[in-house]
Order: sequence, then C-alpha cells, then structure tokens
Amino acid sequence: MKKVILKPGREKSLLRRHPWVFSGAILHDIDQAGPGETVRLVTEKGEFLAYGAYSPHSQIRIRTWTFNQDEIVDDIFFRRRIERAMVMRRRLIESNTTTAYRLINAESDGLPGLIVDKYADYIVCQFLSSGAEFFKQPIVNQLRSLIEPAGIFERSDTEARKKEGLAITTGPLYGNEPPETIIVEQSGIRFLVNIRQGHKTGMYLDQRENRNVILKNAKDAKVLNCFAYTGAFTMAALCGGAERVINIESSADIINMIVKNTELNGYDVSRLVNIQGDAFQVLREYRDRGERFDLVVLDPPKFIHSAQQLQRGCRGYKDINMVAMKLLNKNGQLVTFSCSGHLSPELFQKVIADAALDAGRSASIVSVLGQPPDHPVALNFPEGGYLKGLVCYMD
Repeated sequence: MKKVILKPGREKSLLRRHPWVFSGAILHDIDQAGPGETVRLVTEKGEFLAYGAYSPHSQIRIRTWTFNQDEIVDDIFFRRRIERAMVMRRRLIESNTTTAYRLINAESDGLPGLIVDKYADYIVCQFLSSGAEFFKQPIVNQLRSLIEPAGIFERSDTEARKKEGLAITTGPLYGNEPPETIIVEQSGIRFLVNIRQGHKTGMYLDQRENRNVILKNAKDAKVLNCFAYTGAFTMAALCGGAERVINIESSADIINMIVKNTELNGYDVSRLVNIQGDAFQVLREYRDRGERFDLVVLDPPKFIHSAQQLQRGCRGYKDINMVAMKLLNKNGQLVTFSCSGHLSPELFQKVIADAALDAGRSASIVSVLGQPPDHPVALNFPEGGYLKGLVCYMD
C-alpha cells in the first residue's frame, strides 16, 4: 500500500478523527497514488494515522476510511459500514409511515463521499468522491445483498464531482430502471418523486420532520410557501388545515407536480394559488401591495457555496427574510431555513435578527430546527451539520 507522510504538527485533526486531509498538510507522497486508491497515512516519524482514499485533483487530498490499523478496506468493510447505518435507522426502516429516507450520509456514516437514499423499493446513490467512485461496484453489490431493492439508480450529477476530477454521470446501476415518478409516504402524506431528474436525489428528505412543524401550525392559516419545489411543505400545511396556500416556484413543470401531489392526497386544489416566478421579486410585489399572511415558509437554495461567498450570501438571507417579515400578520410565524454549511447557526440567527430590525418587527424564536435522525452529524465531523431552521413568532 502506498504511503503518504504528513507535515509535522498536521496530524492533530486526524488524532481527533476528522476525516479530511488537505493538500497543504502533506509533506511527501512516497508514490503518487491513483484517484480513489487507498493509502496509508503516517506522521513524519512513520507513525500510523489512518487509511484513506487519495484524490489527486481535490484540495481535500485524502478522505479517511478508518483509523484502525488492523481494518482492511474491502467488500466486507463496506458491508459492515452499511449494516451499521441501517441499524442506526432501524426505527425509520421499520416504520409504516416513512418509505423515503437517507440510508447513508457520507462522512457522518463513515463513508466519505457516499450518499444513499431510499425511495420505496428503489435506491438512489451519489458517488461524490474519488474513493466512493473507486469502490462503486463493491458498494452496489453490498446494497443489493443487504436491501434487495427493485433497482439502484445513480445520481452523481453534482458540482462536487468536478472538484474531484470526476465526470457527471447518472443512470441505472442494478435492477429495474425507476419509473418517471415513484409514490413515497412520510408521516401519512404521500408524494410523487422523480428520482431520475428531481432536485438532489428526488426530494428534500432532510426536511421530513420540519414539515411536521408546518402541519401543527397551519390550521385556518393563509400560508405563503416560497421556493415551493414540488410542494412538500404545502402538503403539510393542507394536512394541518390551512385555509389557503400560495406557492412560489420558478418552474412550470414543478408547479404541475404540486397540483398532482395535492390531488394524490385528496386535497382540493382550489385551496392553492401557484405563482411561477422569482421568489425575491414576488415577495417584493406582495409587500408593495400590502398582502398579509399568517405563516411564511422560506426554504431557499444554498446561497453560500464557499467561504468567499459568506458576506454576499448573508445579505441574500437578510434581504428575503426582511421582506417576508413585513408580510406577516401580528402573531404570524416565519419558518426560515438555510442549507449553507458555511453559515454557522449563530450567524444565521444574527442575520435573522438583523432582518427583523430592518423590517421594523419584533420577533421571538419559538423553535430551532435542524436535520432529522437519518441525516446524522458525526461528532468528529461538524461540517455535516448544514441545515439550520428557526420558527419565529411575530409580535
């Protein structure tokens, strides 16, 4: 096995079992390893640190598989890691009300660069690192053996692949190719999901439990759902007894999915108003017209993709939350999220506080929201905690 030597003092993060080694921490590669090849990480004195996957094109040069010198990274290794992830999610797996959930959450499940989501009888995988790509077939083989799905579909179509020097790729890996849409259920609500082309791997699984917050607070409310996508928050609001839900979504095809999901759950589509447009622009138009709502949901796409974009992204979050607050009735609620990992929970709360100040509104945080149990955050990998949410009560 090829060996990688770290610079003196750069082993500290590995001793804390952080799974990433950046290129600047490496003193010497004894032999240049190929993409995804397993290497032995050692200190300058030759002391063992970890085994990891080598990525010559990425700033994250090595993603560690194991800190156990006696553990071999092979088919059995991946079987054990997948089984461990399944045990952690056993209650979800055995639940009759949840048929869509995340099975493997990359670094936080000890499998860097690997995302595995389950939608009813189908599995969707993303191989986002050189190491995950290198072991793609053994991983697929173990998923087939342990889960016996109708099919396994690949959605390795994110920008993360490019940083690893990997090509974008999608398509079936095993079994039947999934139909255009699959019906899944979460907390008694059914959804049509397009796992072949939908956002992420088909739907926003990380918001499953947060949708229950909307359900519990929507009775008789006039709800504004911004960045609505296929209407998961909308279904929760309708299930909770919302009087009307206004959806803002930029895609006409996606709006059609909102209508189909409404009909699938037996709700009257006359309770919906679907607006195709840019959420920033529509919110300002509503503000200028004096529109008011009882509940506003803001779940925008990631505004911050790098540390260099932090200041600009914060301005975006502040702007849209400020306008949303101006649209809320007294005693109304703002449910607002950020999925930007570079934005800390403390800074996110400060941005929302600044938005309230500029909006001239007094608000109180009544709930702090985050990721569900199937999106765990390993203690040695705090970067895995990307989703932040606040429920704000408006005075």
